[in-house]
Formats: sequence, structure tokens, C-alpha cells
Amino acid sequence: MDKKYYQLLKKQFSSKEAVLTEIINLSAICELPKATEHFMSDVHGEYDAFNHVLRNGSGSIKEKLRDCFPGFSATEISSLATLIYYPQEKLDSECQLKETEEFENYCRINLVYLLKTVKFVGQKYTRSKVRKVFPEKFRYILEELINEVDSTTDKRDYFDSILSQLQNLGEFTRLIVALADTIRRLTVDHLHVVGDIYDRGPYPDKIIDRLIKMPSVDVQWGNHDIVWMAAFSGSPLAMMNVIRICARYGNLDILEESYGINLRMILEYAERYYEPSEAFQPRLVDGVRLSDDEKALLNKLQEATAILQFKLESQLIKRRPDFQLEHRDVLHFIDFSEKTIKLGTEVYELTDFQAPTVNPEQPESLTAEEEKIISHLLNNFRSSDKLKRHVEFLQEKGAMYLSYNGNLLIHGCLPLHENGDFKSFTVNKEAHAGRDLLDFFDQEVRKCLAHPENSTDLATDLMWYLWVGECSSLFGKTAMTTFERYYIKDKNTHVEKKNPYYQLREEAEIIRKILENFGLDEEGHLVNGHTPIKEKNGENPIKADGKLIVIDGGFAKAYQKETGIAGYTLLYNSFGIQLVAHQPFSTVKEAVEKGTDIISLKRLVAEVDQRKRVKDTNVGQTLLSEIADLEVLFEHYEEF
Repeated sequence: MDKKYYQLLKKQFSSKEAVLTEIINLSAICELPKATEHFMSDVHGEYDAFNHVLRNGSGSIKEKLRDCFPGFSATEISSLATLIYYPQEKLDSECQLKETEEFENYCRINLVYLLKTVKFVGQKYTRSKVRKVFPEKFRYILEELINEVDSTTDKRDYFDSILSQLQNLGEFTRLIVALADTIRRLTVDHLHVVGDIYDRGPYPDKIIDRLIKMPSVDVQWGNHDIVWMAAFSGSPLAMMNVIRICARYGNLDILEESYGINLRMILEYAERYYEPSEAFQPRLVDGVRLSDDEKALLNKLQEATAILQFKLESQLIKRRPDFQLEHRDVLHFIDFSEKTIKLGTEVYELTDFQAPTVNPEQPESLTAEEEKIISHLLNNFRSSDKLKRHVEFLQEKGAMYLSYNGNLLIHGCLPLHENGDFKSFTVNKEAHAGRDLLDFFDQEVRKCLAHPENSTDLATDLMWYLWVGECSSLFGKTAMTTFERYYIKDKNTHVEKKNPYYQLREEAEIIRKILENFGLDEEGHLVNGHTPIKEKNGENPIKADGKLIVIDGGFAKAYQKETGIAGYTLLYNSFGIQLVAHQPFSTVKEAVEKGTDIISLKRLVAEVDQRKRVKDTNVGQTLLSEIADLEVLFEHYEEF
């Protein structure tokens, strides 16, 4: 028994009775129903759809309203749900449509509905937790109103008097907003983002700003997140890749406007050396309109950054033989006089290949001008306060994987051999496989983030490996064929062969083996993102007899034609796990004015025999440990 520990613990309590009170309180909390977890993945910068799914709790809020108000029509449920999703916008809309007295009556009626809803959704939490969710300004009055919302005749006048006073003070709308926020907070307790906040969508920064404000959230890094983190943390190669992708999808505003990164030098360089070509035409998402001159500039910038990326990648490949990326040293396979490339035993003609700054004798070498541009850009990335704040958030809340409440969350894959054995990755004569591989990657990512001044150390180079490496859990293919897609017409060269994991994950025994490797019970589940599920072709996101769930279903608009839907999310509450498939989101304006919502179809993945309690969760295990310590303190209180 650690006497000093218990002496310190004792100081937190005023008496032996206070210890007993805490034991009773924590024990009671352990018997409450497990709170709802919400899983999202591959949001790819699509803020509006992400924000709406967050606000509607993947359909959970409408479900709660139907249970709370069984006599309401679908229209009434929809109207109340919209008020909860977008309280300020809905109030503004109703205020414009209604006369003053009618609007105040609308507010009074809906305030009562919201009070009843808070009381209903807060049933599985302690009163203390519900109270803490309220804004401090309204904490006392809201608690009083919720307690009396179903009051008998004796207290009806008391309740009505409070409402009338609030109406006279003009506080109805503020209370409605506070109650709507509370309902959303209580309906979903914790959010998991299983990777890829970044990519082609226009507002990854807005998504992270939203996540930063959330009370309970974690992130499993995706390949697109890692490459942005690497760009901030000193990798010139990752930085070129980020700029190239932004140019490809017409999203330079992310860099210039959102993160304040000055691209003038690289834009002037691209204008000076490159001409537009077909392969580098920007791929614009719906709604993005650019002039011909803007498109031409993005075209040139995309190719300029691609060539710089290939140069820097060649340097890394020579620097890191352990990475076994020699087959991707494409610049050294080119016959510059013939404009052909030899890949394996085949020779291919290069289409519209421009390399005005490449020295055929040393194709990986940078010119003095390029070195200056790269140094300037690295400094600009590192100097972005907003990007720094976002990367620090991803570092604090993120990891390569997460074991949580019996489930394992990994963005991409766990590299396997064809026979199902864990595939190893050897660095500095030390092999890593399975969980150890992901722990190694996690450790190196944090080393890189701690030293952004380094650009060619192992940790920084491993960040790039996570983007393109065969043994990367975030990529898991034999090659990333960026060069071939740009310059070779033969589409056979574009194929990126996936790790056997993607076939073997259909087998329940393989998933059980992986769960066991991470110290989890075989009753748990593995949750992946990364690979869009083509539901319209009959592909099932629930695999391996329900042990594996893939929740990348097409938040990114570009993938929705392939998937047939607009994203999957997952809900895990005390009754089991539900997979939710969403249809595309329109606009907030349409949601507020017409009550339109994302149409969601729910599928039960796993149903529990006995309702899950707090004691069955990670939080519960911590509470049980605290209770055990408190029981020792209570029993030996006088000795300490």
C-alpha cells in the first residue's frame, strides 16, 4: 500500500463521510447507460455536410424527438429538429415570417418542447452532468424550468411566471439557442473522426475549428492529415505534395486565405518555366468557377510542384534504402532525349512531359532558385499560426489508432502478408509489425512534430513514407502512381496494387487476430475509413461477419458518383452499434426554410444482450479504479 498516495488522496476530502459520498456517487454513475459515440470518417474538407451530420447526430436527434413526442406528426418533428440543428438561423427565419406576438408565442411553445426534450435526453446522465452542459448564465433558471416543465397544478403558476418574466426580459431566443446546444451535446457524448479531415474539399480548416470546440473528440490520422502535418513540420516533399493537390482541385484558398501562406514565389516560378498541358487541367468540384487565366496558372503550378516533388522524392529514396522505394525513383528511369521511361521491363512514351529545370545527369538535383523557393515556402508553412494551432490539435487529440470501449479504430489498414501474417517494416535493422508497427509510426510522427526545424531526419522522412509506403497503415499499396497518371497513357501503369489486408478483412478470423494483437476481446469491432464503399454496386460496408465496419462512403463529392451515397457514419450507444448511410446534403438555407434533412438509412451492426453501462466503458474502468482506491481510503481513513 502506497501510504503517501493515500495521504494525498485524503486531502481531497473534508471527512470520512465525504469519501463515502464520493464512493456512492461514482458507483451510481457506473450503473448509468453508456453514452452515445459518433463515428465519422473521410470528410475531406466538406464542412457543410460534416457540420449537418454533427448537428443532427446522424439522425439520433429526430429519433429522440419521435420517442419524446409520439403524438407529433412528421412535419412537427421536422420543424422542431431544424430548430435544434440550427437554432439561430431558424429563429431569424421565423421572426421575418411572423408578427411580433405570433413569434413570441412560437418561441414560448417551442421553449417548452425543448425543455421536455432536454429532460428526456438527459435521463441517462447525472443531474450534475446535465447542469454543466448549460451555459453558466442560464444554469440555475434552466435547471429550475426543466424540473418543473411537467409540474402539476400546484406549481403551474410558478412555471408560467418564470416563462413570462423571461419573455418580458427578451431572453426567449437566447434560451432556445442554449437548449438546442444542450440537446445536441447530450444526444451524442463523444465523436471519433477516423481520418482524412483534409483532401480536396474546400474547408478542412473550418472542420478543425469546429472540432477544437467540441468537449469530447479524438482523431485517428488519415493519409491526407499526415501529409499536411508533415508539410507544417518541415518536410519539403510533403509540402510540395500539399500545394500540388490544392492546385489540382482549385483549392489554393485553403493555403493563401485560410492559412495565410504566401505562394507568390512558386507561382512566378511556375509561370516562368511551364506551359499548360492536358494532364494537369484542374479538377474543379461543383460550384467552383475560375477564369481561363486562373485555370492556366493552376495547371502550371500543379506540374511545377509535381516535378519538384519527384526531385525531392528521388533524394529521399537515396537517403532511405530501408524504405525500399527504389522502384519509385521515376526521374532516374527516364530517357530524356527520347522522352520515354522504363518501368520494370517495359518502355513507355511520355506524353506532354516538361522538365525544364531537370538535369538529366542528376535529375534529383535542385537549382539554386528552387532551393530558395523551397526554403521560403517551408518558412511560410511554419509561420502560419492557424496551421500551427490545427496541427497541435491533431497531435493532441490524434493517433495512428485508438482502442476505445472494446473497438479498434484505424484509418486505413494493418499491413498483412497473403497468408494473413502481419507484414513487417524494417528500419535501422529493427523490424516492426502489427500493433508494434503502428506504435513505431506514432512515436516517429510525434518526433517529427516536436522538431519542425529538421527536414531530412528519419522521423520527417517517415511522414512521407506514411503517404506512399507499402507498409504504411495509411496507404497500404505497392506504389502511388502519381507520375504514371500524369505522363503515361497506358492505364495498366496507373494500377495501385493493394495490400492483401483489403481482401483478407472479409474474414472474421483475420479481424479477431488483429483485435487480439491490440489486446481487445473478440467481441469488439474494427472500424476503418480510407476506401470508399461502392454501395450502388452492392458492396457491403459491414464485413467479416459484422466484425469490421468501413465508414468511408463518400463525404467527398467527387466520390459520390462511385459510392452512390454521401457518406457513412456509425453510432454506438447502450443498445448496440448502428451504421448510418447518408444522402447528399443541400444547404443550411434549404434546411432552415424547408426543413430538409439528410435522408439517413440505419442498419443494426451489433445488438447487445444486456444494455451497456458506464462501467463497461473505458471511462467506467477508470471510475472503478478510483472507487477501489477510495474504498481503501475509507477503510483505513484514520491511519492516513
